[in-house]
Amino acid sequence: MQLRYSFRLYPDSGQRAALARAFGCARVVFNDAVRAREHARRAGEAFPTAGELSKKLITAAKQTASRAWLGEVSSVVLQQALRDVEAAYKNFFASLKGQRQGAKMGAPRFKSRKDNRQSIRFTANARWSITDNGRLNLPKIGAVQVKWSRTLPTQPSSVTVIKDAAGRYFASFAIDTDPAADAARMPESDQAIGIDLGLTHFAVLSDGTKIDSPRFLRRAEKKLKRAQRELSRKQKGSKNREKARLKVARALAKVTDARKEFHHQLSTKLIRDNQAIGVEDLAVKGLARTRLAKSVHDAGWSAFVTMLEYKAARYGRTLVKIGRFTPTSQTCSACGIKDGPKPLHVREWTCTACGTLHDRDHNAAINVKTAAGLAVAACGAQVRPGLVLAQRDETGSHGFSPEPRAA
Repeated sequence: MQLRYSFRLYPDSGQRAALARAFGCARVVFNDAVRAREHARRAGEAFPTAGELSKKLITAAKQTASRAWLGEVSSVVLQQALRDVEAAYKNFFASLKGQRQGAKMGAPRFKSRKDNRQSIRFTANARWSITDNGRLNLPKIGAVQVKWSRTLPTQPSSVTVIKDAAGRYFASFAIDTDPAADAARMPESDQAIGIDLGLTHFAVLSDGTKIDSPRFLRRAEKKLKRAQRELSRKQKGSKNREKARLKVARALAKVTDARKEFHHQLSTKLIRDNQAIGVEDLAVKGLARTRLAKSVHDAGWSAFVTMLEYKAARYGRTLVKIGRFTPTSQTCSACGIKDGPKPLHVREWTCTACGTLHDRDHNAAINVKTAAGLAVAACGAQVRPGLVLAQRDETGSHGFSPEPRAA
């Protein structure tokens, strides 16, 4: 499995200028490649290959007066920009043919120098290295200071230098992990758990544990509104507006980092303590179009489930997703009777068949575990609810009068 390890960089003024040149050159080569392909499409010609683009847009362009400054940066950075164009068009055509899952992708667009996020990539051919004193030595940039928060498990195959909207620099290393070694690091466990994700509580587990929702965006909303109001009052193109934009970006980055840290800690704990995990496949895009959109985005369910997926695959655990239409909140986890839909303000309900009082979220988590096939007894037998005799008031068509219908 290939993972990415990200670390904060602290370049000095000269290195920041060199990185800005590298970002700009990679952006120009990317735009030139997109323009060349667009011209070929309009002329009805075959798309130029990666080799032809490399000769024309890099090798030959360096000999011209208008593109001579491409020689000031590493050629690997420019070659990787062409690889990005190839990957973008490949994904676009796969999306058109229906060979790619997810939402439809549009054709690659030109990059702007005003984009808040910039990135360049160095492969092994660039001969970048990590010095003895822990600095990241990049070609034609220099040895950049790195804040190492952990050790790299293996030798990285590439490094991507990123500048985010808040003006921070990061080094993202691509690492190939060993599945056997990763599985051996995790303690053995025979536990299984079901998770019900929500807004009142971020997650309720089938063992009754309730994890409160931190609501990072809601807590920072007052400060964010003030910063955005100040940004709206600054004149466009002024230095004060750029300062105000950075203030907003840093406030948003703080919220994003806190949410990501919460997701990582919780997902790692669940993967470490349980051999199998059941979770509901929520329609986040649909929920994000309702009046609960801000709270849904603040919770970050999709990012959390994605972390569970790759960590389960990495450490040899089992993650089971159940269908989003499974009536986990309508079914009694004790007797299996479906008691019908309930409004969101109903947090507790009593089963009409067996009389059991249920906490809505805890009952849903138990049903998620059962629907995922993880509810087993100590001897390994299934403990799904058994058959229950139909009640007298259940016969016939629900919601319709038993009297003969009028013609």
